Amino acid sequence: MKLVLGLMLLTFSFSSFAEVLVGLVDIQKIITTIKEGKNVQKALEKSFNDKKAMLKKDEDKIKKAQEDYKKQSMVLAEAARANKEREMQEMMMKLQNKTMEYQREIQKMEQDMKKPILDKLRPIIDEVSKANKVAMTFELSAAPIVYAESKTDLTDEVIKAYDKKHPGK
Repeated sequence: MKLVLGLMLLTFSFSSFAEVLVGLVDIQKIITTIKEGKNVQKALEKSFNDKKAMLKKDEDKIKKAQEDYKKQSMVLAEAARANKEREMQEMMMKLQNKTMEYQREIQKMEQDMKKPILDKLRPIIDEVSKANKVAMTFELSAAPIVYAESKTDLTDEVIKAYDKKHPGK
């Protein structure tokens, strides 16, 4: 009797596992597709281009200094030549430091601007997952799932639901 009961439980367990539907979402695609995300992307691009222009000016100054140094290096005294080389080295180090600082600023800005979207996105993913009777939903780029017999991509539905609930500006 116990053996029959055990086999029945085991059979029902396997059949319930076979019916698990896994949901997949591409968060990056969602963020770049929703209206709010496009606005974030535009702001990030503007900031990036502004900083890039500032760095370009500094690069041009360094190139000009290098050209001037090449022209003058033959007539400069050893001490003056060493001084010019040190100045150009300092200019290049400052440029490298400024570049790294700008990269950190852009990354922080991106995190700060995307966080509210991600906070609003989670409940929408929950709603869409429940509506599609999905047992678990994974983010495509981070999903440890290589294979699932029953899976569905919820990305487009989440995008529509997000834009409907948060129309953006």
